[in-house]
Amino acid sequence: MKPVLIAASLLACLIFAGACQKRNAPTPAAGPRKLVVVTTLFPLYDFVRAIGGDKVDVRLLLPPGVEAHSFEPKPEDALRTAKADLFVFTNPYMEPWAVSFVKGLDSGTVTLVDASTGVTFLKAGLDAEQEEHGHEGDHHAGGMDPHIWLDFGNARIMVANIAAGMVAKDPANAGYYRANAGAYTAELKKLDADYRAGLSSCGKKAFLHGGHYAFGYLANRYGLRYESASAVNADAEPTPARLMALVKQVRATGLKYVFSEELLSPRVSEVIARENGVSVLLLHGAHNISKSDFEHGVTFLALMRSNLANLRTGLECR
Repeated sequence: MKPVLIAASLLACLIFAGACQKRNAPTPAAGPRKLVVVTTLFPLYDFVRAIGGDKVDVRLLLPPGVEAHSFEPKPEDALRTAKADLFVFTNPYMEPWAVSFVKGLDSGTVTLVDASTGVTFLKAGLDAEQEEHGHEGDHHAGGMDPHIWLDFGNARIMVANIAAGMVAKDPANAGYYRANAGAYTAELKKLDADYRAGLSSCGKKAFLHGGHYAFGYLANRYGLRYESASAVNADAEPTPARLMALVKQVRATGLKYVFSEELLSPRVSEVIARENGVSVLLLHGAHNISKSDFEHGVTFLALMRSNLANLRTGLECR
């Protein structure tokens, strides 16, 4: 046989042997399937992330950067959610569409978790003027304040409800979920204690917010007085009379700071501040976060600690 033919034959044998080896090589074992959880708002997303760790694939239904109060799910949201194991929503006042949304899914696998079970609700903070002018178009049902996560006692109940739903759906990892939930609950207790201590010796006991009525739970928990420019619905615009009343209130109380909120224009806060020659600080309601914050892994706890620092400045705490 000619040398060229011999070389070609050897090459063919080597290629064939390699192909056979690849065909017969064991397929890498797939990792254990993760629990798929879809949540409505950012606090729930972050709670699931803390409880579930690497055993959960958590998805935020509300796109980062989108204001939460006027959000309603689209058909593509239903398609994504139908593949989930759990759908976690905040409460019936924040998402009145949640129960019918899950019932309408073409899926027999999605379990609904109401994170508010066992929480004590406060009434939405509408004074007479807001009641008359600011309630039109309100997306929230029942006149109750939906911002329950801003009371850290409520947040602990929400974590327990979410963990229970995850354990029921994935009992094989029950111990892991319970341990993580316990550790996160301890962090929330520490946060609560830090707020209580940090806001105990302040020159002011009232704060004014140029956005919607989001911080009633926080004010109630720490014995503060709170005013907002508009009602519980973030879409509501304050009337000129309401705006003028707030300008006068800042002047009368000697407040040096007015607070604005995330993902909405600070225009109202800036008008009130400019009329009084005072400054504006951010108070983050954590309904949702910006795309940049989402990409950088910002956490609920970090947002709340930033709020505490700004409150201490705004309330002139020692």
